[in-house]
Amino acid sequence: MRLMSKCEVSARLTVRVIAILFTFLFSLFTSSAQTSTSSYQPGVTPEGMVYFLPKTAVRIVVQVEKTTYTPGEFCKYADRYLRLKDVASEPSVGYRITNLRVEPVAMADTTKGYSVKFDPKSVASNIALSDDGILLAINATPKPAEYAPAFKPAPKPAPMNPRQFMSEEILAAGSTAKMAELTAQDIYEIRESRNLLIRGQADNMPKDGEQLRLMLNQLEMQDHALSSLFSGQTVKDTIEKVMTIMPDKEIERELLFRFSKKLGLVDKDDLAGEPYYIRVANLRTVPMPDPDEKKKKQEPGLYINVPGKMKVTIYDAIEPINVTELPAGQFGNVELLSGALFNKRYATHLWMNPLSGSVDRLEAEQPK
Repeated sequence: MRLMSKCEVSARLTVRVIAILFTFLFSLFTSSAQTSTSSYQPGVTPEGMVYFLPKTAVRIVVQVEKTTYTPGEFCKYADRYLRLKDVASEPSVGYRITNLRVEPVAMADTTKGYSVKFDPKSVASNIALSDDGILLAINATPKPAEYAPAFKPAPKPAPMNPRQFMSEEILAAGSTAKMAELTAQDIYEIRESRNLLIRGQADNMPKDGEQLRLMLNQLEMQDHALSSLFSGQTVKDTIEKVMTIMPDKEIERELLFRFSKKLGLVDKDDLAGEPYYIRVANLRTVPMPDPDEKKKKQEPGLYINVPGKMKVTIYDAIEPINVTELPAGQFGNVELLSGALFNKRYATHLWMNPLSGSVDRLEAEQPK
């Protein structure tokens, strides 16, 4: 098993349509014109097309929320003046996992590479491959693989300085205790003004709804800023970590990452974090090929995946956190697609599943 970086995976998965217009006949198993396919060996078929079938990698996306608390300047007076209980007087940083998801990712299986030779009498054909050579479509626009949208951190609001809302009397106070008392009085006056506006009992009511909204927002902002001098400020930020694993065989129990509520995601060898493990089980939904059959000479034709399924379980030391079933080309079989479908008498369009290498859709119409 190999752990790959996010950049490496993204670069390999960019789908690029390679339009190859041949003046050769793309026809299989015909006497007059034939396309042959064989296992890829460098230099054996330089005049043909080489493609790979995919195997399925597992991408684990972990989102972690970081919470930073900074105590307010008047935190020890929070209970006396604002009746705020259990206000912490020390700064703190905490982490929690907010989301963990598992996604399939297609990677070229170099053990399932095939080269296609074209007869010079064939009609025009269009073959689409991914950047790493995975067969995507024939005579059709390929279907792009669907992935969750890229993570974009929410923009952080500009930090607020509560002192800009303090009156001259508060700033001129001779002690912190006096400043806290005067600030609390201002907070109660702001709240009273807001209540009068909401009830329509203010001496100078706004002329329209928009002006009322602006006034209420301003009072709310002042209340929040001055109250933070007592309650403190809490800032939350979300980070995302992506891990990609290629399970070429079953995985019973392997350390995936470690997580600490005080440190966040830490190195695998850092015992300050609790361990999280991964298990990959082959569900054996497809009969495995006979080893003797695999040794036989490849027949001409177009080879496709008959993918199996795997169950991916992410769990901590106590219980499963995420259980996902995914298609898995490496746990399936390879079959030969009927060459008669690509006879010159038919207008054939083939769409491959970009993740599993199976046939998504096939249209073969006999022209009139």
